Amino acid sequence: MTDIMNSAAVKHVMKQCAAGEDPNTVAANTITAAGEQPVRAAVVRAAQLARDAEAHARERQHGKGKHTARERLDLLLDTGSFEEIGRFRGGDINGGKAGSAVITGFGNVYGRKVAVYAQDFSVRGGTLGRAEGEKICHLMDKALELKVPIIAIVDSGGARIQEGVAALTQYGHIFQKTCQASGFVPQISLILGPCAGGAVYCPALTDLIIMTRENSNMFVTGPDVVKAATGETISMNDLGGGVVHATRSGVAHYLGEDEADAIDYARTVLAYLPSNCDAEPPIYAYAATRAERETARRLSTIVPDNDRQPYDVLDVIRCVVDYGEFVQVHELFAASAVVGFACIEGHPVGVVANQPNVRAGILDVDASEKVARFVRLCDAFNLPVITLVDTPGYKPGADQEHAGIIRRGAKVIYAYANAQVPMVTVVLRKAFGGAYIVMGSKAIGADMNFAWPSSQIAVLGATGAVNIIHRKDLIKAREAGKDVDALRAQLAADYEHTTVNANLSLEMGEIDAMIDPEQTREAIAESLRLLAGKQRVRRTGKHHGNQPL
Repeated sequence: MTDIMNSAAVKHVMKQCAAGEDPNTVAANTITAAGEQPVRAAVVRAAQLARDAEAHARERQHGKGKHTARERLDLLLDTGSFEEIGRFRGGDINGGKAGSAVITGFGNVYGRKVAVYAQDFSVRGGTLGRAEGEKICHLMDKALELKVPIIAIVDSGGARIQEGVAALTQYGHIFQKTCQASGFVPQISLILGPCAGGAVYCPALTDLIIMTRENSNMFVTGPDVVKAATGETISMNDLGGGVVHATRSGVAHYLGEDEADAIDYARTVLAYLPSNCDAEPPIYAYAATRAERETARRLSTIVPDNDRQPYDVLDVIRCVVDYGEFVQVHELFAASAVVGFACIEGHPVGVVANQPNVRAGILDVDASEKVARFVRLCDAFNLPVITLVDTPGYKPGADQEHAGIIRRGAKVIYAYANAQVPMVTVVLRKAFGGAYIVMGSKAIGADMNFAWPSSQIAVLGATGAVNIIHRKDLIKAREAGKDVDALRAQLAADYEHTTVNANLSLEMGEIDAMIDPEQTREAIAESLRLLAGKQRVRRTGKHHGNQPL
């Protein structure tokens, strides 16, 4: 790390000063390693301020169970790779002020360049004023110029009240630049302290938000304001803590056990993403083994024949992807759908799947938004989308209709229909109604579609369809004293045999092939090799679509 504190000559001076010697005298008598000139007193003064500032930060942060901003950067970036920009910008060296409440610079994550800023709560509560805003905007401009990811480490009291509208204006500039960067370079926000008021929209505009169980908070209006406005008494954690946003609101994409876990997740996610939208994702070495064949054979035993019996789709995913490694996104939110990153033959992909273990894998308002957002992320950064389908359809009920299932469910359609990355879909068991169409069907734009032999594809499940199609027959049977349940079961069996199976989809070309479960990984890998040269096409001259929001 290029830093004034790392100079051998400065370190020598600081050691002598710590022993009680006069810094100006020591500086004048200390010759640099090159043997050319003494260390200037101003440099020593700056080094002293930097050392004292970090000592002050450790004292304030460690007592709260938190790392300092620089310690967080050490955890995030490859060792020795951080190059700081404007360390003393916004400070007053002669007045004893080391710098502003944010650290900005560039470093490496797994050898690839990233831009990063870390708010320093030990300096004026990490609040954002003009100097801090200008530093962040300057960093973002450089990141866009260099086409590298932007990582924000947030720990701030919000806008600096003393600077009034000047501080708020800086948030406006950051919002604008974050929107400019959206879909161009990956943006990740680590919330490792408070983030309140208008400041919450900085991370809200980024691709991924990572929070921790303790110390991490996000809310537009704090507990005091809530109490004054509504009379409700609520704690910071219950209002906007990491658990709330990871499980209920869906604001947080990952909940870290602590800061180290949260930062490690950020590093892991970056390993799957390219540096920018014009680059391809990184490629990793992969060698097939006998274990892979044994894992493939396990697939035929995971999914039960009974279409009402639940199973964990994660078991399927781990049998399909390289080494069984799958990094979930939004793991604790809308659990009836699963999304995340993995590799197929060393190439990063995005995986979307219904989760039969949770409400039978049904699509509701939250699951729809979860899937849609993730597909858009993959499409923005050139990750193929693998979709594993097993869903009975959209969740019925007045609560869903009133919550906007039409508007929010349409987001899944918009995401898949506009995606231009390679898309491969496998129907594992059942795909009914509108949910079949939106979950990566060929009709909506998927490139390759497969189905397992036992899969069921139809407008409705057999029982539901029979209740509608044969309603009058069932009424007549009841009036005639016949066994209605037996008749319903017989009609359902006939419907399954003639309509619900995947043969009709095969004959129409909506399914490209029927595959045995153990062929799933092979079929996906071959499809991705075939689609490796897929190019984006600009179909119209429009500025952009009007996505349902």
